[in-house]
Amino acid sequence: MQKIFLILFLFLTITTTTQAQTDLPSVIVTTIDGKKVNLADYGKSGKNLVISFWATWCGPCKKELNNMTDLYQVWKTKYNVEVLAISIDDQRNVPKVASYVKSQQWLYTVLIDSNQDLKRALNFQTVPYLILVNKQGKIVYKHTAYVEGDEDVLDQKIKELK
Repeated sequence: MQKIFLILFLFLTITTTTQAQTDLPSVIVTTIDGKKVNLADYGKSGKNLVISFWATWCGPCKKELNNMTDLYQVWKTKYNVEVLAISIDDQRNVPKVASYVKSQQWLYTVLIDSNQDLKRALNFQTVPYLILVNKQGKIVYKHTAYVEGDEDVLDQKIKELK
């Protein structure tokens, strides 16, 4: 019986350790203006970050970002949050990103990962994909897909950050 408890304890310890918080990867992405920036630098800003991966062809992605718009102002002032909307559109669709963002009047920082290097570094398959990063630059929450109301869950996760 003690061996079973010991094995269970070791399994839980290993599982918990592998789910530990991780740093943002050091990957170069571009701004809408074409400037190269390192995503890891945003993790050193001292702000909580909501990073939403999206594409111009992804309806749920755009809905998620539009539904976060009203909450963003509260998050920004009350919880020191910055939202990064990172497009994974390929080179052929990159020109559509700036015009779409302008038409939506998003106040988010929009970055482009057209080679999908960041997507590979974070090891996710589909968009929308969202991560929450604390002020220490650690990824503390990940979410795939979008269903109406997911922004309320994110709001609660942000409130839990210290």
